[in-house]
Amino acid sequence: MDGAEETLRRDLANKQAAVDAQAVAVRDLKTGGAPKPDIEAAVEALKVLKIETESIAGKLQAVIAGTSSGSREAFRQAVVNTLERRLFYIPSFRIYGGVAGLYDYGPPGTDVKMNVLAFWRQHFVIEENMLAVDCPCVTPEVVLKASGHVDKFTDLMVKDEKTGTCYRADHLLKDFCKEKLEKDLTLSAEKASEMKHVLAVLDDLSAEELGAKLKEYGITSPDTKNPLSEPYPFNLMFQTSIGPSGLSPGYMRPETAQGIFVNFKDLYYYNGNKLPFAAAQIGQAFRNEISPRQGLLRVREFTLAEIEHFVDPDDKCHPKYGDVANLEFLMFPREEQLAGKQANKLCLGEAVSKGTVNNQTLAYFIGRVYLFLTHLGIDKERLRFRQHLPNEMAHYAADCWDAEIECSYGWIECVGIADRSAYDLRAHTEKSGIPLIAHEKFSEPREVEKLVITPVKKELGLTFKGKQKMVVEALEAMNEVEAMEMKAALESKGEVEFQVCTLGKSVTITKSMVSISKEKKKEYQRVFTPSVIEPSFGIGRIIYCLFEHCFYTRASKDGDEQLNVFQFPPLVAPIKCSVFPLVQNHEYEQVAKQISKSLAAIGISHKIDITGTSIGKRYARTDELGVPFAITVDSTTSVTIRERDSKDQIRVSIDEVASVVKEVTDGQSTWGDVKWRYPTHSSTSIVESI
Repeated sequence: MDGAEETLRRDLANKQAAVDAQAVAVRDLKTGGAPKPDIEAAVEALKVLKIETESIAGKLQAVIAGTSSGSREAFRQAVVNTLERRLFYIPSFRIYGGVAGLYDYGPPGTDVKMNVLAFWRQHFVIEENMLAVDCPCVTPEVVLKASGHVDKFTDLMVKDEKTGTCYRADHLLKDFCKEKLEKDLTLSAEKASEMKHVLAVLDDLSAEELGAKLKEYGITSPDTKNPLSEPYPFNLMFQTSIGPSGLSPGYMRPETAQGIFVNFKDLYYYNGNKLPFAAAQIGQAFRNEISPRQGLLRVREFTLAEIEHFVDPDDKCHPKYGDVANLEFLMFPREEQLAGKQANKLCLGEAVSKGTVNNQTLAYFIGRVYLFLTHLGIDKERLRFRQHLPNEMAHYAADCWDAEIECSYGWIECVGIADRSAYDLRAHTEKSGIPLIAHEKFSEPREVEKLVITPVKKELGLTFKGKQKMVVEALEAMNEVEAMEMKAALESKGEVEFQVCTLGKSVTITKSMVSISKEKKKEYQRVFTPSVIEPSFGIGRIIYCLFEHCFYTRASKDGDEQLNVFQFPPLVAPIKCSVFPLVQNHEYEQVAKQISKSLAAIGISHKIDITGTSIGKRYARTDELGVPFAITVDSTTSVTIRERDSKDQIRVSIDEVASVVKEVTDGQSTWGDVKWRYPTHSSTSIVESI
């Protein structure tokens, strides 16, 4: 907890206790018939204590307000109102009342999304020589059974025991704790600290722990105040059937990754049977969220951009690691989280050398994700990389980090970067029977000692009959330590008790039933299952956070109105520039159309406005769309280019204007570069006010 808040909560609790004690003293004096001066003095002391209590409460309220949701909600509402009014996105099927968790992108929102995805493709797929794939959204059940999604892709849900309304259990606990912390001034410092710890480890709570907290805090249904059921898992996948018979069950994919894993064998061959390599996919994914909320942040259909980087599990070095090793940014290792500390700036290279980040390849992608997000326009001071807590991480994972972006909803997970080990390829190998493996050919053959387990099927058949196959499979699955221990026991005792998991019991194995030895063999290649490093990007979440980070308001020239501005970098701006004739004039309009044609020819998205509206209003309209540059036609030989955020203008010849705009929007030069090369324009004829 913040030190000032903790001190004020303790002071308030102590002062309130003093008020209560003094109130008792006043009552005792009155009932005991004490002299009037004594009673008046006690009452006066009580008034002083109450004033002091109110003063401390006011200070505490101010501290809480500094971090509370009030100002954040007002800011968010301003952003969302602008986004919906300017058609960046709107609820889907709105004329029919809409459907929770489904949104449509309008023209500017679609352009922002396409620009983000184009930069993602450039930054990762092209620069890293990745293999792009595009797989179906409908996935057979057997694939998702193998991946674990059918059994484990769940959130914990509770139901209103009377109405049956469903809620996400962790959301109820989170909302309760946040409201108490922001609004309950009587909350003790100890209780406030406890609730902040609950919020910090919320994702780490088991169903039992979550249920216990809901009961401890007396949390009920938010709509009816009815009691809630115990938390239980709810599978988030949309189920469907493939074909008219209904006999082939399937699901709408909850992620794009499985399409890459099942194609590993062909992709490995396409890549010349060489590792490492990465495959990438952009596509729609579907999750049947229990209680979708928070706009674009929690929806039922969304765009994912995922990378599966296949690497030798014995060599997770990366040849380009040095390019990112010196980056420094906010990191939040699990030890700091569990200790209740805050994220701090760490050098990525130091994090790897200290073992905080598991390996170079994982670190390389963390660094590349940082560069991607900051180039888009995400504020680096509101971006952190948080390491998964132990209970968040799958048992097979070597290490996992989330790129979290702070917005008005708090810290939001937008990118997951995980070392998933070899789990996925092994799972699909086991289920499909197709070996998803890689080979390393040796320049010279190597002599190695290999464990050889040979079950004697005749002897095993006589003893175990129909259960022989399960015993054979269990014997062949032994690792070297288990096999050599069995060999020693058989040689000394002649028999040994052996646990067969598929039978659910131990059986007696005799010396005649199995042969165990080590043999020297020459190997010409090494066969192994590759590990996978997976960066997974929630595009809608990134875009919403970008909207908030780029939004600000500024006063009109007259100071009587606040104007909305999206300061998108040219890289992601929905429209790169606007073209305005200063006044309605046939010659100016013809020049504007000529410039528009030149811009279109070199692929610059633009908006031409030849209406008679004042130039100030036209500037304000395009500023609100995040258009970085405005070309104003005020002569037939040259024009001005205005930069959105500084509102500075330069004068450029008509023949050069398209190439200058392309230069700055493509990132070849900065606005400062071109401003230095061309004369600055200042004219009272162009008015910014509305």
